[in-house]
Amino acid sequence: MKKSVVIPKNLSQKGKDTLLHAGFNLVELEDLSASSVIKTAPDAAAIILMTEPFENFDKAKMPNLKIIARHGVGYDNVDDDFWGKNGVYVTITPNANASTVAETTFAEILDLSKILTVTSNEMRKGNFNYKNNHRGFNLAGKTLGIMGYGRIGKQVAKLAHAFGMKILIYDPFVKTTNIGSLVNREDIFRQSDVLTLHMAVTADNQAGIGSKEFALMKDTALLINLGRGALVNQDELIEALRDKEIAGAALDVFNEEPLPLDSELYQLENVLLTPHIASNTKNAMENMAVDAANEVIKVLNGESPQWAVNKI
Repeated sequence: MKKSVVIPKNLSQKGKDTLLHAGFNLVELEDLSASSVIKTAPDAAAIILMTEPFENFDKAKMPNLKIIARHGVGYDNVDDDFWGKNGVYVTITPNANASTVAETTFAEILDLSKILTVTSNEMRKGNFNYKNNHRGFNLAGKTLGIMGYGRIGKQVAKLAHAFGMKILIYDPFVKTTNIGSLVNREDIFRQSDVLTLHMAVTADNQAGIGSKEFALMKDTALLINLGRGALVNQDELIEALRDKEIAGAALDVFNEEPLPLDSELYQLENVLLTPHIASNTKNAMENMAVDAANEVIKVLNGESPQWAVNKI
């Protein structure tokens, strides 16, 4: 009997083909909440999970489950410790989208520094002269602060270096760097003209960037968050943007997704909002799907996965 793998309905066809070629039965779902998966495919041996929150439940409800393969790098939507204790691997796809996320990060930095989206929207309203009183700034010579210096942070640093930016890095786990300078946490807030976040969410840093940190930042500074919404205290960020305590922000991730239409963020001119698209290219989606599928294949064939974030 074929083993079943629960996958998102919109998983790249290359990922689906990889699993089908390996001989698995695919259960395609639009809703990958735990309750939906349990109801639809209680006998499944694997799940490929995107960004949906996946609640803990009694493992006896899915006795064959061996792996939850995250389609991406972050895994704050699944309790890896809990599943490890229940004999289930949680894996990620760390090499699949780093360059794409770095490129998107820099696209949003360029957008804000040149006020592209806002000016384009004003032009569409007939306000061709909006540009006269709203001017951007050159990136060359400005200071980019990078919080979190893993695969994505390193790629962002390379792009910033090419633009002639001064680069500061804060990452308590990094001791040396070939690009830029390592600084302490307070200094990266004080000195950055543009600050971009690329850390994993932990108990220590959840909602750890708030009013205290915004008070340290320059009133001309920009905050870029394509990491996780949980890194920032969203209410305090709204206050800082509204009061012009910082000049602006680009946000691709939020406390609640989709971002509710009544959020005050929509009313602020100095924030660029995108709907979690940091890795939304055909290339990255295919890479993540295939890498997640290959982790499933390894585990269901009795091998150890390459990119587990927990132990079983």
